[in-house]
Amino acid sequence: MRVLVCFLLFGFGVVSAQNTLQLKEGQQSPEASLDAVSWISGYWKGEALGGIAEEIWSPALGGSMMFSFRLINDGKVTFYEVGHIKQIDSTLILQLKHFNGDLKGWETKDETIDFKLVKIEKDIVFFEGLTMQKVGGRKMRVTVVANGQELVFNYEKQ
Repeated sequence: MRVLVCFLLFGFGVVSAQNTLQLKEGQQSPEASLDAVSWISGYWKGEALGGIAEEIWSPALGGSMMFSFRLINDGKVTFYEVGHIKQIDSTLILQLKHFNGDLKGWETKDETIDFKLVKIEKDIVFFEGLTMQKVGGRKMRVTVVANGQELVFNYEKQ
């Protein structure tokens, strides 16, 4: 029953999403390179989920752009994410893992959360259920579908 409820919530979130996309059945990710998302590189900070959110993205090297994320609530780390945008053949994928504030992982050892590339436009990249958009010169909006809702993170480049 729990699996069915999670599936329904996730499915509902995808259907009702306004700012995120999904690949259509049988559709493949488009060709893309890390150069197309190089604008993401840098230190980003903003308010989200009732706290302070940070993302630090490295420039492309070795076929990936790595990142770290942390959310601070009431002066304490709520959770971290570590991941990358990786070049796979002729397309991109965003993969991540979650950790509690004490670095205990959420996913199993070999499991990652994967977001396949749907499309890239000028200053915006759409992964399945996750969108990153450059808004003006020093701002970025990240929208992600989680628990059936779109969550928005508004960042400013530091």
